[in-house]
Parts: sequence; structure tokens; C-alpha cells
Amino acid sequence: MPRTTSGTRRLFRWIGNGLLLVMLVWTLVPFYWMIATSLKADREIYGFEATLVPHHPTLAAYVRLFQQTPFLKYVRNSTIIAVSTTAVSLVFGCLGAYALARLRFRGRRLIARGLVFTYLVPPSLLFIPLFAMMSALSLADTHQGLILAYLGFTVPFCTWLLMGYFRSVPLELEEAALVDGCTRLGALIRVVLPMSLPALAVVAFFSFTQAWNEFLYANVFVNSVEVRTITTGLTMFIIEDVFFWGPMMGAAFLSALPPLVVYLIFQRWVVKGLTLGAVKG
Repeated sequence: MPRTTSGTRRLFRWIGNGLLLVMLVWTLVPFYWMIATSLKADREIYGFEATLVPHHPTLAAYVRLFQQTPFLKYVRNSTIIAVSTTAVSLVFGCLGAYALARLRFRGRRLIARGLVFTYLVPPSLLFIPLFAMMSALSLADTHQGLILAYLGFTVPFCTWLLMGYFRSVPLELEEAALVDGCTRLGALIRVVLPMSLPALAVVAFFSFTQAWNEFLYANVFVNSVEVRTITTGLTMFIIEDVFFWGPMMGAAFLSALPPLVVYLIFQRWVVKGLTLGAVKG
């Protein structure tokens, strides 16, 4: 019987490792394809000499990307919008989650459920009324307009996620801080937030990646090159039926690096936050 159990465990371990290997290859192949294509010469991309591996690697696509396109403007715009959206989402999410988790007032449950319903509404149903509002308020084609639009789906999620974490913080610690002279805001900043760093990391990572990768709102609300983000800037490499694959793949690879770097920096907190979120709240 012990031998059978040991063999079964070994079989499941091999199956699990095989599935992980498949998922790893599934994840890395797009990155390899972007890098390989961006390093190929035009004749290897468009001609009969198309190959999986660049035979004569060249940086011509990156030189063209930085010297002949406004790629750096797209990076600047995406950075401004993503960082601003993340910061504002954290502020409003923390304040809203703390109020819903700790304060007692009429309509609290209705507001909490409304947050979930708001987050579940597809963006494709909202961009037309949002565009009308942006035009009426002169916010179309501006950074501020995109940031406000992105807050519509980042703040509800952040608030809902942080509610569960704030409820897990012992109430006695806040009461002790209030007895020592802290205000509600002081208790939030000095007691609750330091104990919720994994949740804050998850919220920040989610807000940043959503704002960085969003395409629909950025494509509808922005027209000028001065405000265009990376996701919509990639479409500039398609002119009628001509696809400039080298610069496009180089831009796509570079645009995928910031979320990856952010995740690697906060990996420990993000993994811990997602794990705790599965059993708390």
C-alpha cells in the first residue's frame, strides 16, 4: 500500500510538472516571437527566407522605432496615465474600503454591492456615454480624461478587494490607536495600511497593468499624438494593408516590460496578497 501511494504521488508530481512546463512554454513563446521578429531583417520577415530564428540579427527595427516614430511620447503618456491612475485608485480605494469595512451607516451594504455591479459592467457599454461626458466637459483628448475613465473600473475593484483585508485587521488595534489620540484617518494610516501591504501591492499592480494595457477607451477618447498611449500607438505601424512588423514587435516587447518589472519588484507581496485573498474577506 505505501508503494502504491508513493507511486501515485510521483505520477501526480510528474503530471503537475508537465502542465507547468506547458504553461511556461505557452507564456514565453509570444515573448520569443516578439524579440525574434524585432531582430530580423526585412527580407527574413516578408520574403521567402522567413525563419523562426534570425539568421542575421539586427537592431534596425529599434533604431527606426526610436528615431522615426514618437514611441517615447507614447511611453511617457502611458507612464503618466498608469502611475496617476494607480495613485488615485489607492487613495480612493483605501478611504472607501475603510469606510465600508469599519463605519456603520445607512446604505452601506447597497454601496458595497453597487461596487461589484459597477466593476462587472463591460467597458464596451460605457464608452459612448463616457465620450459624451468627456466632450461636454472638454476632457476628450487629455490625460485627465483618460485617468478619470480608468478610475471607473479600477476604484470599484480596489475598494472591494481592500474591504476584505481591512476587515481582517483586528479591531482592537484600531481602538487602541483611537484611545491614544489617533483620528480615524490616523488609525487607517498608522495601523491598517501597514498591516495590509500585500493587499495594497495587489491593488497597485492591478491598477497599473489595467491602465497600461487598456485599449478601448484610449482609442476612443484620444486622437492626438501628444496624448496617445502605447496600446493605441502600436496601430500606427499599420498603414492600410502594410504591416511594419519589425518596429511593431519591438514596440510590443518594450511595452510589455514595465508591467513585468513591476510584478518582479513586488512579486513577494503580490503572491502573498493573492494567497491571503483566497482565504480572507
